[in-house]
Amino acid sequence: MLKLENISMTVNGNNGENREILRGINLEFVPGKLYAITGPNGGGKTSIAKIIMGIYQHVSGHIFLNGEEISGLNITERARRGIVYAFQHPPRFKGLTVGNLVRIANPDIDNLILRSTLRNVGLCPEDYLDRDVGPGLSGGEIKRVEVAQVLARDALITIFDEPEAGVDLWTIQKLIGIIAEKYLSNPDSIGIVITHNENMLHICDEIILIDEGSVKAIGNAEEIWPLIRDDMECKMKEQCRGEVVYEL
Repeated sequence: MLKLENISMTVNGNNGENREILRGINLEFVPGKLYAITGPNGGGKTSIAKIIMGIYQHVSGHIFLNGEEISGLNITERARRGIVYAFQHPPRFKGLTVGNLVRIANPDIDNLILRSTLRNVGLCPEDYLDRDVGPGLSGGEIKRVEVAQVLARDALITIFDEPEAGVDLWTIQKLIGIIAEKYLSNPDSIGIVITHNENMLHICDEIILIDEGSVKAIGNAEEIWPLIRDDMECKMKEQCRGEVVYEL
């Protein structure tokens, strides 16, 4: 079980004053479930994900993993305990091939499974296994590579930060199916998806609505979607116009 207890976070504002990003977050994530964290831009969704991974540090509260407090652990130590994070905007690694990058996540991966994993995210193995993970890949391609890397690892907790961002509709539908198959009713793992995608919400066991740094509601898609529909439709229009400003 992953438990966030009274988590708060602040950042320095433009005027030098501290700005509260998260306040009093209390959440529990149990194995065998797929969770979605959703809400309007700037609400704090990605901040929660990065606090779980150890990328951001909270100023108060506690994080527990299977009863052990991990608040003081760094990113590497949390990764060793089985927490994996797929970035909204993945880093590039010039000099590494796609195949080598996926094998870093799982050195024992079978070649057939590696090829199948790449196909599942919309990448032809024959074209991508030996491609350099550098500037030659588009944003959508590098996003798919990272999702493949995460899926290849048998992690305890996997966090996907907007896995649908920058990929085409066909790949989004494939990803939804893959994530559902891998994390729904899996008794050993927890899947957490930061998303605005309505179809992604509908495959999740539990949806957490974050707004203004607080948990506003927890429920299923039928309960949560009406609360966020207007904001999400507005975001989709902004994406089409290239106006989206991503949150912390």
